[in-house]
Amino acid sequence: MDAHGFPELWADHEYTTYFEKIFGDDKERQRQYMSAILAEGKAALSVGNRVLGALLTSGMCRAVFTTNFDSVVEKSVAEVSGRSFTAFHIEGSRAANSALNNEEFPIYCKLHGDFRYDSIKNLSGDLEEQNQELSACLVNAANRFGFIVAGYSGRDESVMALFRQALETSNPFPHGLYWTSLKRGAVHPAVMELISAAQRKGVTAEIVEVETFDALMLRLWRNIESKSPEMDAKVRKAHLSKVDIPLPSSGRQQPLLRLNALPILDMPTECLSLTFKQPVEWDEVKTVARASEQSLILTKSDTVWCWGKEEYARRGFAVALETVETRALPNDIRKPGNLHLKGFIEEALAYALARERPLLVRARYGSIFLIVDQHADDVGGLGSLFQLLGKTSGKVPGVFTVPTPEKPRSEQVGWAEALRISVDQKGDNLWLMIDPDIWVWPPRARSNARDFLDRRRSDRKNDKFNALLDAWLELLFDTEERNSEIAVTPFSDGNVIENPRFRISNRTAFSRRLLA
Repeated sequence: MDAHGFPELWADHEYTTYFEKIFGDDKERQRQYMSAILAEGKAALSVGNRVLGALLTSGMCRAVFTTNFDSVVEKSVAEVSGRSFTAFHIEGSRAANSALNNEEFPIYCKLHGDFRYDSIKNLSGDLEEQNQELSACLVNAANRFGFIVAGYSGRDESVMALFRQALETSNPFPHGLYWTSLKRGAVHPAVMELISAAQRKGVTAEIVEVETFDALMLRLWRNIESKSPEMDAKVRKAHLSKVDIPLPSSGRQQPLLRLNALPILDMPTECLSLTFKQPVEWDEVKTVARASEQSLILTKSDTVWCWGKEEYARRGFAVALETVETRALPNDIRKPGNLHLKGFIEEALAYALARERPLLVRARYGSIFLIVDQHADDVGGLGSLFQLLGKTSGKVPGVFTVPTPEKPRSEQVGWAEALRISVDQKGDNLWLMIDPDIWVWPPRARSNARDFLDRRRSDRKNDKFNALLDAWLELLFDTEERNSEIAVTPFSDGNVIENPRFRISNRTAFSRRLLA
């Protein structure tokens, strides 16, 4: 393909090159093609689309800009609100900036046009510059609001130029610039340069890793307390139905497939429940948890749930705390109302597994990590990891952090072997999922160390990954013996309600092929 003049996979001009080769400059053929593949009947709305429609309808999102041609956003607003919704596009673009200045929200701008009209931007010549009126609207909005960028690669230089232009204004992105990317996915260099430039300008700017657009939007929606029940019902269009599908019998044939799941044999059933004289916000709960220096584990439901000594909780919340009672924990972490319980259990398990071991606990983007502590006094348990991997921590050669207003000094990026842990429930059984990974210090520099991470993890397949699981299990269980169990608690003291106890087996889950 390269020899015939075709672009490399994911090249910046890949999309436009194929469009030019197929359609030339025939705008009508382009429009007919786009009309066929983006027809109303083919536009299925996902939960993420419905959340965006609800945010626009309720006024919680005031402006959306897109490079897409389709009518998905208009359709989602209509489905959630029952009202029609018209986008600003290249035809009629002058009205967009006026609408923003007059605060005629919500505003929806299609920077590259609408497939139902003639003026769409698909070819390289089209994309060299953006429509001036729509561009002015985006820059103006960037001077008033924060921006979340989702599902956009950053390959169009003309669009990226608008973001850079916004940085030169008097008040760029006053509520932050957050660029989402798929977990462990590559981020375009132009995006990294934009985020770094924004940080140098004093803008709160970050790359935010997400699983999918739907997962991101649904999490945002779940954390909005003021949403109406009627709109919530329209967003959550799908309803759970109880089904009874019999499981197949256990397999008996080779090959045996080893999984990275450990059975949790025994779980705590209670925690402390804290109520307050006035409602407390999440930020206050997190502040108390940080100040406790890992002596309190907190989450927020209708009350604040707590593990840790009652006296520490009373000291942390002081006079704001009204009552401390015992609360039974739900037995199903999968139910929508119990989503906070999963993180609560994972944090407690992480502290329990790290205690008395050369490990640190850190959280990032909702995931909990156990990280090799290179400064630990006793590193005896790391022997198998040393033997398998060589070094378990160090500096990333030639990679330094980008200075920001908060961190003006550049520092060399470090790394350490790590284990990401999570809890999953299948049927009535809870499982501890363990996923070997590499932690980067500071975490914001992870994307800068991507080449190093790819090289270090490149051979972690099959036999080596199996050995890596064994090395981590030996560290956690302090034994090489199979079918061993441990009982762990996150704290050194406290009664059974304050100091939860977990019993775990080191026999990983496995699967065999069913008989033919």
